[in-house]
Formats: sequence, C-alpha cells, structure tokens
Amino acid sequence: MIASQKKKRVRNKSNLMLLRFLLLWLLCVAFASSDAGQAPFAMRVSCGALKNVQTRPTSTVWQKDFGYTGGISANATRPSYITPPLNTLRYFPLSEGPQNCYNIDRVPKGHYSIRIFFGLVGHSGDIKEPLFDISIEGTQIYSLKSGWTRQDDQVFSEALVFLTNDSVSICFHSTGHGDPAILSIEILQVDDKAYHFVPQWNQGIILRTVKRLSCGFGQSKFDVDYGGDSRGGDRFWQRVRTFGQNSDRPRSVESRIKQASYPPNFYAEALYQSALVSTSSQPDLTYILEVDPNRNYSIWLHFAEIDNSVRDVGQRVFDIMINGDLAFKDVDIVKYSGDIYTALVLNTTVIVNGRILTITLSPKQDNLAIINAIEIFEVIMADSKTLSDEVRALQTLKNALELPPRLGWNGDPCVPQQHPWRGVDCQLNRSTGSWIIDGLVLDNQGLKGSLPNDISRLLNLQILNLSGNSIHGAIPSSLGTMTNLQVLDLSYNLFDGSIPESLGQLASLKTLNLNSNILSKKVPATLGGRLLHRASFNFTDNAGLCGIPGLPTCGHLSPGAKVSLGLGASFVFLLLITGSVCWWKRRKNILRAQQIAARAAPYAKARTHYSRDVQMTRHHHHHGNTRTAAENGPVLLS
Repeated sequence: MIASQKKKRVRNKSNLMLLRFLLLWLLCVAFASSDAGQAPFAMRVSCGALKNVQTRPTSTVWQKDFGYTGGISANATRPSYITPPLNTLRYFPLSEGPQNCYNIDRVPKGHYSIRIFFGLVGHSGDIKEPLFDISIEGTQIYSLKSGWTRQDDQVFSEALVFLTNDSVSICFHSTGHGDPAILSIEILQVDDKAYHFVPQWNQGIILRTVKRLSCGFGQSKFDVDYGGDSRGGDRFWQRVRTFGQNSDRPRSVESRIKQASYPPNFYAEALYQSALVSTSSQPDLTYILEVDPNRNYSIWLHFAEIDNSVRDVGQRVFDIMINGDLAFKDVDIVKYSGDIYTALVLNTTVIVNGRILTITLSPKQDNLAIINAIEIFEVIMADSKTLSDEVRALQTLKNALELPPRLGWNGDPCVPQQHPWRGVDCQLNRSTGSWIIDGLVLDNQGLKGSLPNDISRLLNLQILNLSGNSIHGAIPSSLGTMTNLQVLDLSYNLFDGSIPESLGQLASLKTLNLNSNILSKKVPATLGGRLLHRASFNFTDNAGLCGIPGLPTCGHLSPGAKVSLGLGASFVFLLLITGSVCWWKRRKNILRAQQIAARAAPYAKARTHYSRDVQMTRHHHHHGNTRTAAENGPVLLS
C-alpha cells in the first residue's frame, strides 16, 4: 500500500515535470514564430502627394510627402513602365539652394535598402532630363548620367546602408544640369547580414546597385511580383534574354528550386527557374558592362542546374574570369550546391581600373556554361560625418542670421566632399575620424538678425568673416572662447554696444576688423596691447569708440562731442544772457518806483500831520463836552 502511493507520487511528479517542459517548449516555439513572422520595417513616400496613396496591383501604400527641406510639388511624368504609378513629385529649383534633402525620422536602427525613383516635370513635348547627384547619410552614392530616361533600371538609384541614428538623410545636389525631381523614396529593412561579402563587413560600407539581371525567359520584375520574401528588399530584376552575338540560348523550367529564399538574402525562387546557356559553337558565356573606373565592385553570381542533360557531379565544370583574372576555378554547380535544382550563389570583389567590366564563364572540355542571374554593386566607403555639436551650431546660425535658401544649408556641412555648404570650410580630424569646421566665410550675403552665442561651439574655427551684411545687436562675449580664431571680420555691419573684454583672450588672433559698425566705449586694453605684436586691427568708423591710437583718447572729447558740448554751452549762455536782461529790466523798474515814491514824501507827510491834528482837536472837544455835562447835572429829555 505504501509502495503503491509512493509510485503514484513519483508518477505525478514526472507528469508535472513533463507538463512544465511542454509549456516551456510551446512558449519558445511561440516566441520564435512571432519573432520570425515579424515583418521588416518599410516606409514608402510619395513625393509631392498631399495624402496617402495606394497603388495597384500590389496594393502598396505610399505615405504623403513629408520630411523635405524645400522644393516644389508638381504633377509627374513617369519615365518608365517600372516607375511606381504615382502622379506627383517634388522638384528642387536652384533658387531653393544647391542641395536639398529629405530628413526622415522614426526609422529604427538597422540595415536598409534605400531606393529613390526619379520623375520628370512637364509634359511629353517639353520634358528636360535633369542630371544631379545623390547622397545618403552624407555619402555621395550616384551621379545621374545622360540618357537615364531611356534605361529602365536607371530610373532609380538604390543602395544598402546601415542606419544608426533612428533617422536617415537623403540629399539631392544640383550640378547645373536641370532641377532634381524625385518621384518616390523607399526605405526597406533587410537582414543585418544581407550581402555580407568581406570579413570586415561593418557600418562603414555602402553597396550601390549597379546592375541586377535575371537571365533567360520572362519579364523584368520586382521581388514582390515574383512572390518573393519582403525581407529581400523588393529588388528589381532586369530581364536579359541574351548576352549578344548569338552566344547563348535561354532555358527555363517550372521545377521547384531548393535553398533559394533563405536568409540573409531571401532570393525569389523564380529567379533560378530560368537561365542562359552557352552554345557548342561558342562555349564561352560573356557578359560586358560599362562601369565607372577606379572603383571596387562586389559581384554576385547565381546558379541552379536546371538543364535536364546535366544530372550529376562533373557533367558541367567551368572557370569564371573577371576582366581576364581567374575568380573561380572548376565551378561545378551540382557539386557546390549539393543537387540539381538547387540554388548556388558565388561572390567576389574586384577593382576595375578601366570603364569595362567583363564576366566570362569558360567551360572545361566539351561542357557548356550556364548562369541564372547577376548582381553587381559598387562598394562605397561611407564618409565620416561632421561633429554633431558643430552641425547644431551652424543650424542655429542659419536660423539666427536668416540665411537665404539659395545658400542651400541642408544635410551635412562637410560631406559629401563634392558638395560642402557654401561658405563653410572643412578639415578631417584624423584622430577622431570626424570632419570639423575651420572656416566660415559669408561676407556680402545679405544676412540679417543677430549673432547667436551658440557660434562659440565652433571651437575649431580659424576664420570667421561676416562682413558686409546687416547683422545687428551686440558682439557675443562667447567669441572669446574660440581660441583658434586667427581672423575675425565683422566689419560693415550694424553691431552696437561695447567690444567684449573676452576678445582679448584670443591669443591666436592676427586680424580683427570691427570697422564701420555702431560700437562705443573703450577698446579693451588687452586688444590694444596686441597691436604691439604685429596684429592688424581696424576699429575706424565707430563714432563712440576710444582708447587706442587712431581713436579719441578716452576722457577727452572727440570732435563730435566737442560740437555737441559747444552747442550745449551756447544754449546755456543764451539762457544766462536772457535771464540777466530780464533781471536788469526788473531792477530798473523797481528803482524807478522808489524814485517816484521819494518825490511824493513831503506832501504825504504834511497830510499825515494835518490829519493827526484834526483828530486830536476832535478828541479834545469831545472830552470837554463830557465834562460840562457832568458839571451841569443830569439833563432830562422830553
């Protein structure tokens, strides 16, 4: 009985442990499934659109236009049938500045395929093909070439980029050959290891799509049209049915292809169901492409053995030559992939010195060559960015001085190096790897407003020239902290107040021009002392300044002050004269009155004596009558 209960307890405990294990396993599976099923981030912008747009046949949603620095919305003319069916675009006339950007926030950190479709402004009769440069995150990735409207895969530019700041900056730089016109922007997240091609793969590398070919039968399509995985980035595959010169023939099957849509690249299975095969009369299979010279190119070659005549290892073997150099030797698709109808991808990186890239598949013995698809990327080293603190200082300066749009202060001030901000000089700090700003020359640019204290954040500035503008207000004392300044020119502006004492701390200062402003008070003694060290200072045409040779001595009157004091003294003198005349006339009147009174005095005295005698006589007579009455007794009145 006791043994039975003990066995029962052990069995219950085992069942409980099993149940816990099953629950834990189910949670892990559910978590893994939810993680694997999470869709990659995708943002699509319809440039120039005032509301969200949904396009057929894929029901793709495009957000309304936002994040742009300028430009004009207009109706669009689509240059190609592969261009998204959108009706608006945004173009950037030169009056809006030589560079304009889309600064898009809320983009999670990660690896992205960024694609920009170009549009045309106008109607078919007056369309002009604009040529301009494109940069992503400060790195120039592409320059449009003449004739791009006649090549389907050239109506957009695409690059694989790592984003690290929860945002992306995409800029368009005018080259003087028409106004940049942008139809749409796509930001599509891909696997972090997508197209991982070198051991030092990191965030400093950008891959720009040069060519993406699908060989054999069919139509040019996007991944979504192939039913491909969205984690592949919705790539466009241009169909090529021959490499030319009757050197090949197309081949296609409907058989399933193994190992196609796998991470990290997620290629569509349909990509491997067609191919080009060389002929017995010309067994070499050669593809030739014109490229930009002196660049690195990453080449991805796609294979699947779909020819029924090849069923086993050793039946098809070939070498792959790139620009005459052996890239892959004795390639056996069945051997390398493990089976027929199985995807195989080979990758290599080459330097192309000339303008021609040649890929040749050269079969061994009596074999033929086969290829399913080709991808070619230009390898671009990402440019270092400008110190963020200095960028913010320039943005503050841009707003404070009301910089006109024609200066085009958008994007990064120093990169791409081909398109720095106008008036900004940059230098690469090799110890930090960041660009710094060492010169700011904006003379005679019609600037207004006042100079902000934040300009002192440009700690590496050596030259600051803002002369010939209409900048007003006080000179910021914070300029005294810019210890690298050698030239400071604020002449011909409307600066007022005194010269900050802090400017005397600029030990490297060699040239200081503050002339033709409205400055006043004493020039700091520390600046005056610098004149003995061959510094060139100009303080002229500031009426209120004093204290150094060439200016009035403080405590002594300047010519203008003397004139003012003279006018004041004259006014006071005039008041004194006027007062004296009035006092003299009044005194004279008083004296005349006294003289008249003196002449009339004897007559007045006689009258006074007479009046007094009369009064005394009357008084005496009155007392006499009183006495008589008393002496005579009472008088009765009847």
